[in-house]
Amino acid sequence: MKQNTFITSRGKEIKLSELGFGCAPLGNLYRTLSDVQARQTLEAAWSSGIRYFDTAPHYGHGLSEMRLADFLANLPRESYQISTKVGKLLVPCAASEVNSGAFVNTPHNKIVYDYSYAGVMRSFEQSLQRLKLDRLDIMYIHDVDIFTHGSQQASDQRVDEVMEGGYQALCELRKNGDIAAIGVGVNEWQVCEKMALLGDFDLFLLAGRYTLLEQAALESFLPLCEKQGAGIVLGGPFNSGILATGAIKNAMYNYELAPANIKQRVAAIEKVCLSYQVSIAQAAIQFPMLHASVVSVIPGGQSATEVMLNCATLKSQIKTELWQELKDKNLLHPNAPIAARG
Repeated sequence: MKQNTFITSRGKEIKLSELGFGCAPLGNLYRTLSDVQARQTLEAAWSSGIRYFDTAPHYGHGLSEMRLADFLANLPRESYQISTKVGKLLVPCAASEVNSGAFVNTPHNKIVYDYSYAGVMRSFEQSLQRLKLDRLDIMYIHDVDIFTHGSQQASDQRVDEVMEGGYQALCELRKNGDIAAIGVGVNEWQVCEKMALLGDFDLFLLAGRYTLLEQAALESFLPLCEKQGAGIVLGGPFNSGILATGAIKNAMYNYELAPANIKQRVAAIEKVCLSYQVSIAQAAIQFPMLHASVVSVIPGGQSATEVMLNCATLKSQIKTELWQELKDKNLLHPNAPIAARG
């Protein structure tokens, strides 16, 4: 699999496989995975050439990081890249206090939001312990968006909190070489743009907001990334499922059942794709990679089979004419890059 080389503003070189592995499923997202199933999924990712793994304390309340550590334990440290996140501190608690949400059968930890200097340093040390490492490649500030906190005011408060505290901690860790790059990992491009103007970030992990279905980020945020030299790791390229399944009856979009207007648009996109003998999943994986700022795409994989299917989508050859037809039918943003990157 192709390895994309990203060079930070400080000249630090980071190689990310064009497909990464989002480790939320390792934390028992929606359903329980056995340790054996989790390892098989990671083995499928590794054998397919995936060398970039993104995790977070939030994913299974520590379980994802620990399972990833067990898998990588005997592999050379320089052969892979890991990113994890800060802002959600894990605190041991009684089973009745676990606030695990979509994650099931997790360790008895509760999440406490803490974007302070001390909280970020503590989160960093805890992640190192769970991952059994002495350094990390990338750390993202996690979920300072409206989607997570419920309102613009609440999001703004979290941004202020992290920029006054946790951001300074991350800058120190980067300066000292404990981490190679820092970034922001959220579900909304608007808060990424805000933070790009407030701080010196290397990368943004943007979930679901630059996909075959959504390109509003092209209006201002992605041009800003190009200007600043910031990289984009694109999570959720299937928009929670609908760009993998197509507009089927129970198709999911943004973690919910897809509304009628979204299903209609997806059906129209899929019709064009099929006319070129390309599946909508193949198009969905490859489309974000056409943008110069996108350095890796990280679809989820609940099983070894899903991981291998995701990797197989890279093998299809997609003609520029397909993308152009989508533009002609107003199904892609007119500014979306459609030529293959060199």
